[in-house]
Parts: sequence; structure tokens; C-alpha cells
Amino acid sequence: MNASRRQIALLAAILTLLAAVLYYQYTVGGASPEELAAAARRAPAAAAAGPAPARPAAVPAGIPAVDIAALERPQPEPSDTGRDPFHFGAAPNARAAAGPAGSAAAGPRGAAPAVTGPAEPVGPPPPPPITLKFIGTARQGAGRFYAVLRDDRGVYYGADGDVVEGRYKVISVSADFVVLSYVDGRGRVSLPLSGGQP
Repeated sequence: MNASRRQIALLAAILTLLAAVLYYQYTVGGASPEELAAAARRAPAAAAAGPAPARPAAVPAGIPAVDIAALERPQPEPSDTGRDPFHFGAAPNARAAAGPAGSAAAGPRGAAPAVTGPAEPVGPPPPPPITLKFIGTARQGAGRFYAVLRDDRGVYYGADGDVVEGRYKVISVSADFVVLSYVDGRGRVSLPLSGGQP
């Protein structure tokens, strides 16, 4: 007796689960209440008959169908338009077709014509010129030979390899010339002895 009650409870649970699955499938597919009622009437018979064949899933509304035949057709080969993505301005064919008259009507904003030829490499701007003047030399005993330099702010002394005013490096000192550069090596210049003249 216990075994038959368990079988009846199990059958009732399976029928309830089957009804819930059918309800969900027809709700997602947009089934009408009449179709749902017919599915509920068929559920006990379907459970007794065994598993039903799989029903194809319905396509939800709003999703366009895929045209498989269009995917299998050969696609056209890409054509060369002559456009260079690394060059500003119109494509060469459009420039040739426009001619001299087309360049005058560049557009409402009057865009500049495209620059032809290789572009100059763009680097950091050159440093400002060194404004120091070489006004003389000095020697510390029998030791190093110093250049005496000045600008509007003061007088500075520097021997070979010294840094002057925190930004200029003395490359070499002689009796007639001093060679200076910025500390990073840029802006190298040779200054003649000016004898204290501005």
C-alpha cells in the first residue's frame, strides 16, 4: 500500500512539473489560453504515453530571421579607393577629378589643400640660445683653468666639466674660446672671448 501511494505521489509531482514546463514554453512562445488549456488536457495522456518528441523552440518576437542563403552567396571583393589613412585631405582620385577649380571650392570652411611630399619629422623644440658672454679666464694657482662668464644677472666661473648657473655645462675652456651646452647636451655653442664687451 505504501509503495502505491509513493508511486501516485511521484506521478502527481511529474504531472505538475510537466504542466509547469508546458506552461512556461507556451508563455514564452506567446501561446493563447485555448492552447494552454489543450496542453493541460493532454498532459496526463502524454505522461502515460512516455516522453513526447522535442518541439522546436519558438523564435521570440522582435528578433529578425537569419537569411542563410544570403550568407552562402559570394561577397564582392574589396576595391582599392586610393585613400591613404595616414594622409589628411581628399583621396587622390577625388583631388584629380576636382582639378584647379575644385581646389577653390574646398568647402564651406575653406579647408587647406593637402600637403604633398614627405612630412618633416616633428621632435622637441630646440632649446633657447645660451645668453652667457665669455669675458675672460682665470687660473686657481697652478690648478684648473676657469672661464669667466656673465649675463644680466651676474658673473660665473667654470672649468672643464663644471655646471654653471645650474643649467649650462662647460665642455672646454681655452684662452680664446669656451664651449658650452645645456646640461642635457643640447644647444652646444662656442663663445669667443669678448673682453668684457656686452
